[in-house]
Amino acid sequence: MKEQNEANQAIEINDFISKAEAFLEKYKNHIYIGVAAVIIIIAGIFGLKKLYFEPRAEEAAGEMFMAENFFDNYDYDKALNGDKESNSLGFLDIISDYKGTEAANLAYYYAGVCELRLGQYEEAIEHLKKFSSTDNYVKPLALMAQGDAEAELQNNDKALALYEKAAAKGDNILVAPTALFKAGMMYLAMQKNDKAIACFNKVKEKYPESTEYSDMDKYIAVAEASK
Repeated sequence: MKEQNEANQAIEINDFISKAEAFLEKYKNHIYIGVAAVIIIIAGIFGLKKLYFEPRAEEAAGEMFMAENFFDNYDYDKALNGDKESNSLGFLDIISDYKGTEAANLAYYYAGVCELRLGQYEEAIEHLKKFSSTDNYVKPLALMAQGDAEAELQNNDKALALYEKAAAKGDNILVAPTALFKAGMMYLAMQKNDKAIACFNKVKEKYPESTEYSDMDKYIAVAEASK
């Protein structure tokens, strides 16, 4: 019985191999074309990356230099819109001309901050929303700037949510104390004093080395007194 089963299995295997060989022989031209197409596609993607995307990304990064320089010198209009005299692009040009590059993504952040400083709050919010990053410093800064823009538009609940999100995402001495302080001041303005005190106390407890720390007792006292 065992020998019969083994013989049957051998016949089935041979039959499968024969059918496979017949299939390959019949469709070999199609298979060769398919394999060649895959190779061409892979080569095309690799070539596109090397010959187009990488040089384009480098060019975009180079074009960012002057805009960042204007930004660092607080010339937010030129940083945003460019400068004809120096033939330099602004962050809005980078966004428009270099879509899909990391420079364009970063330009969303810079453009949003420029617009915030120039009083263009709705535009600032739109650009800051489009900025993408997993960095635990820059992304929370973008959220905090977005919160500032919402606060200027009197959208207090949205501003608070953004400040608190920034504090949670940027749990470090460079971001969280500032975000918590802003949230606390917003709560204070809304006469939600207990929540304001909670924010100020969190700065005291978690970030004693922050620049905000030294003023927290003063703001806690104000919040306590105005309950």
